[in-house]
This record gives sequence, structure tokens and C-alpha cells, in this order.
Amino acid sequence: MEYTNMSFLYDFAFMSLLLIIAQFLRSRIKFLQMFYIPASVLAGLMGLVLGPQFLNVIPWSGKIGSYAYMLVCVLFGGLFLGKKDKTNVKQILTKVGDSFCVNMGAEFFCFGIALLVGGALMKILFPNVFTEIALLMPSGFCGGHGYASTIGTALNNSLGREDGVVLGQTFATVGLLVGLFVGIACINYATRHGGTRLVEKAESLPEECRTGIVPVGKRNSMGEETINPMSMDPLAFHLALTLTATLCGYKFYDFYKQFLPNVELPVMCLAMIFGVIINTIIGHTRFKDSIDEHVEGRIGSMVTDYLVGFGVASISISIVLEFAGPILVLCVLGMLTSLFLVFVVGQKLFRNFWFERSIFVFGWTTGVVAIGVTLLRIVDPEGKSGTLNDYGYSYTLQSVIEVFIIAFTPILTVSMGCIAVGVIETGIAVVLFLICAKCFGVHNEKMNELREGEAEVISK
Repeated sequence: MEYTNMSFLYDFAFMSLLLIIAQFLRSRIKFLQMFYIPASVLAGLMGLVLGPQFLNVIPWSGKIGSYAYMLVCVLFGGLFLGKKDKTNVKQILTKVGDSFCVNMGAEFFCFGIALLVGGALMKILFPNVFTEIALLMPSGFCGGHGYASTIGTALNNSLGREDGVVLGQTFATVGLLVGLFVGIACINYATRHGGTRLVEKAESLPEECRTGIVPVGKRNSMGEETINPMSMDPLAFHLALTLTATLCGYKFYDFYKQFLPNVELPVMCLAMIFGVIINTIIGHTRFKDSIDEHVEGRIGSMVTDYLVGFGVASISISIVLEFAGPILVLCVLGMLTSLFLVFVVGQKLFRNFWFERSIFVFGWTTGVVAIGVTLLRIVDPEGKSGTLNDYGYSYTLQSVIEVFIIAFTPILTVSMGCIAVGVIETGIAVVLFLICAKCFGVHNEKMNELREGEAEVISK
């Protein structure tokens, strides 16, 4: 069927309908509430079942597989719009050094182990499978559907393949579910063995977190109207900035490809860079206070729901079945890697509230940050551990480094091989862990023993 502008509209309209249905189901079905299954994942699964591969009820166009990458470029285009805090490396390392070293090290460790161990396993167990598939597992587990689309597209372009994005989306979907189901199992284990400090048993989150419906008295504003609607709608203004950064990213990609056709820089990284440039330029004009970070955040969150929905709905079952063995092996490796980060690295290196901080790391190294937040709120409902504040502060530096991971890991993996890049990235992770151990100490307390500063926080 020919792809037209109506095809684009129908695709997004059908996904919108599925998101609404998914939200209704989340608000009514206890199982979905118990494991905090996101409406976007549920909508994507319904889109997969109702699409041409199964029931053929929804006539998806043949382009829905490309939407995830397009949407992640939009997401990253607005990522730094409205940001006013400058990154101060010295302050970050002084204030939240252990949080930065463990979280940044965890990302390098996940990519490194996947490439080193996963790449070796692919060569031994599945010699006919392209070894770069090992890179797609941490792309989906650590970065979710956005990273999976970006790195999958980069591998497709570099290797001349067509299945990179589909495999990446598969890993992202599995990783998200692993994060929720295994994460809750870890919480139950830790509470039984005294590992949690702020709750004695795994409590459910507030009703609005379980059902997704926020009661009238607890609703927050989505942002401020920084532009008068008589001149321009403020939401349109913020969306226009985001799409302008995205446009610049795409056009620069087309421009540099004319001169460097063999160099593959992800459009999402370019869009983010132009977002930073636009934010800096506007910061020196009379519009410097006209970008609301919260509005940009809501646009990004909205885009993410559609990104995940289309990512799951576009998974090719035939490709999944073809690579079922490698997918299973790599997913188990990814889960074990994240568990190691919780019960070995986190337990040894975090100065206090080791489990609360570690279960957050588990959440984002298997799913996305939102999964980490969900798991964290179960064991730290009042935010006393300071995990999110420390992560948010350190992420200003971590996010910059992530751009280089996303941009150059696929290039290096294709040119140098999985094993070599795996050694490098695992080595970087080990160095970060050793720096953390040297500067902040190694903790050998038992799981249920209090650490310095915890008693004071707990008693408040």
C-alpha cells in the first residue's frame, strides 16, 4: 500500500487510541497495577497483536518501524532546552562522587560486558549470527527504545542490515519487563533480609501511581505560559523550538554525509547538540526566560510514550524467532550484569542507602530511568535517601558522556570488533569503580547493618 500523509495520520491516530485504551486498562486491572506496566508498553503490545502480523485489525503502514528513531531525534532535540544550570565537574565529583562513579561506571560496564562476554558467546554459540547483535542488548536495556532505535539504525547503516532496529526494540521491551518483574523480586528479597532502610516491607505506591489517574487535590501544573497566547500558543512555541533543533540535526546530517559518507553520527546526538546551541543563543536574548524546562519535559515525555508504543508494535516476530537463541542468551547476560551491579558493586561502593541507590541503578540499566524511579519509590516513598537528587545532579555530566557512548560505540564496534571495544569499555567501568573505592571507601557491612548517616535520616 502506498504511503501517504493520511497513512502517517492514521498510524498516530491508531496509536493514540491504543494509548487511551491502555491507560484505561491500567486503571482497572490489578495485575498491571501490581507490576506498574506502563501504558505505552501495553499499547505497543496491543498494536503488535492487532497489527498485520497477527489479527490484522489495525492496518499499520509499512513505516511504523521508522517512527521510533524519528521520535527519539525529536526527544533529544528538546532534551537541554530550558536548562540553566551549568555543568561543574569539580562540584559534581565532590558532592555526589560515589553516585556519579557508580552510575557512569554502570553504563560503561553494561556495554562493556555485553560486547566482551556477549560478543564471545555469539562467536562460540552462534557463529552464523552477526556478533554486533551483542551491542543491541545494552542499547535496549540501558537506553530503552530510544537508544535501541539510534544504535540499531547506526548498525543498519554501517553493516547494510535491516534488522538492527527491530532487534534493538525487542531488547528494550524485554529489558523494561525484566526491570519491573525482577526489580520487584529484588525488593522483596532485600526487605526480607533487612537490606532496605526506609521500609520494612514492599509497600504499594500511592493509588495515582498504580492506576495512573491523579486525583484533583494532587494535580501539578504542566508548566508556565511563558508566551502570551494572543501572540503564539506557549505549547506551540516550545514544540517549535524542539522541532527546530531536530530539523537542524537532520539537515546537518545530510550536509556532512556529502563529504564524510563513511562516518556515521546519530541524528539524535546532532539534534541534541543543536538544542544546546539554540538554548545558549536564546539565553543571550530577551527570550532567555521564555523556555520552560517543565513544558519541554512534558513534550519529551509525550514523545516517549509514542516512541515506546511504536517501538513495541513494530517488532517483527519473524526476526525475533530467527534470533531467538542469541536474544535469550544476551537478555540473561544483561539481567545478570544488572544484578551484579546491585548486590556487588552497589553494596560495596555506595556510602549509604546502598539498596535504595542500587535498585534505582537496576531499574535504569534494564529499562529506563522511569523504571528506576518506580522501583526506588517502592523502597523510598518519601525520597529520604537522596538518590534522585544525587543522580539528577551527577547526570548533568553523565549525559554529556552518554552522547559519546551512543555516537562512537557503534562505529568502534564495527571497525574494531566487539571484543576489543568490550575490553575498553569494561576497563573504563573498572577504573571508575576503583576511583570510587579509593575516594569514598569500600563497605563490607552486612546487608542489614546501618551505614554512616543512615540513622539520622531514618529518625527524621
